[in-house]
Amino acid sequence: MIEETLDITTKDGAMETFVCRPERGGPFAAVCVLMDAPGIREELRDMARRLSTVGYYVLLPNLYYRAGRDTIYGPDVLEHGSAEHKRMRVVRSKMTIPPVMDDVAAMLGFVDRQGAVKRGPIGCHGYCMSGPYALAAAARYPERVAAAASFYGTWLVSDAEESPHLSFGKVKGEVYIACAEHDDLAPLPMVKELQTLFERAGAPGELELYPGVHHGFAFPQRWCYDKPAAERHWERLIALYRRRLASGG
Repeated sequence: MIEETLDITTKDGAMETFVCRPERGGPFAAVCVLMDAPGIREELRDMARRLSTVGYYVLLPNLYYRAGRDTIYGPDVLEHGSAEHKRMRVVRSKMTIPPVMDDVAAMLGFVDRQGAVKRGPIGCHGYCMSGPYALAAAARYPERVAAAASFYGTWLVSDAEESPHLSFGKVKGEVYIACAEHDDLAPLPMVKELQTLFERAGAPGELELYPGVHHGFAFPQRWCYDKPAAERHWERLIALYRRRLASGG
């Protein structure tokens, strides 16, 4: 595995990004992994590495970079009410879709300059708060984002002008949306409404409900980690990318 952490220049500054790719073969199709609310940590880097081992050039950006270099939080960030959780929420509460779309544009420009990246479509998937960002990227850049996935994305249907469900009709690539049965941030009535809106828009792809699991089920270090569901998430994700992206080598 070849990996490095570098800065990608955006409209608003330098976005620290973990990048990894296989040692052999290439060039490889690029994939953007968008973090959940607790932010960049080794758990996410390991997930990026796992995806890279099957033949992808993977980017994992710190989407909190606008708030400074100290937006890497300790393990207590997962404990509601802790100092780290409060510190993270100050930054998280200011996140919106438009600036993240600028960040995706910067990543597209970056991969286009890399000799190790195969020219053509890219993939983008996000967890938790970034589920909506991944879906928005597929709508904002339909000629480039050929595959997008949201895993227990939060508030995918809302009254916000930028709510992801409003842009399903703009998507040209394939979309995969995974929802947990137990999720206060995407309760079942919302999932049902999302399913109806998704089907009505005629967007290519699938919405799948994972029964019996909780928000965060794919993260190995989380209390709610569910190995069968997590492995299903990998199976669905890798199959999506293999269908829609140029293979490595």
